[in-house]
Amino acid sequence: MNNSFQFEWSAMTDALPTLMQGVKFTLLISLLGILLGFLVGIVVGLARVSSNKLIYSIATIYVEVIRGTPLMVQALWIYFALPLIFGIRIDPLVAGVATIAINAGAYISEIIRGAIQGVDKGQTEAGRSLGLSKFRTFLHIVWPQAFKSALPSLGNQFIISLKDTSLLTVIGVGELTRQGTIVVSTNFRAVEVYTMVALLYLVMTLSISLLLRFMERKMKTE
Repeated sequence: MNNSFQFEWSAMTDALPTLMQGVKFTLLISLLGILLGFLVGIVVGLARVSSNKLIYSIATIYVEVIRGTPLMVQALWIYFALPLIFGIRIDPLVAGVATIAINAGAYISEIIRGAIQGVDKGQTEAGRSLGLSKFRTFLHIVWPQAFKSALPSLGNQFIISLKDTSLLTVIGVGELTRQGTIVVSTNFRAVEVYTMVALLYLVMTLSISLLLRFMERKMKTE
């Protein structure tokens, strides 16, 4: 029995057009999911530093539930359970974006909370002593410093969320990994196709890393 394996480079290039369709969906889901997750994260992060016990408790429950359950389970629940409860059909792409946003929001809220708490309290006192309102003190003094310190962690979360989109294949979202699986089911060249899938993920994550380093350097010089 001959078990020799020959790597076919042409299988990688032949799969590229189909895989690029998956790249488009992966980037779209990641961008929309992380933007919505960022908004959720700011709201929940502020709630996590609130002195109101009810608001703090609701935010804490959300964070603990999301961090304590796998993203794949969250995707399955949003896609299959919500239609049963509310009687509405959810598009896989919408369910995918919602999953990434809800999941990333919980982690981003903790990044935001830590960054806000990391700003010296003297900064707030200085703003208040200058006659600024509580909101303007936060907006003009606390938030810029908190955002700058949170940027590396936010970038890391973006990369994690991008890679997490591969788990959305369970609800039929046509992202990169699913497109790779579809190609493999037709040409049976798993090694070549999944190697190309890995390379495309690597290109995306390295591009994001370089962009974030550029932003960090620019913010340090300002």
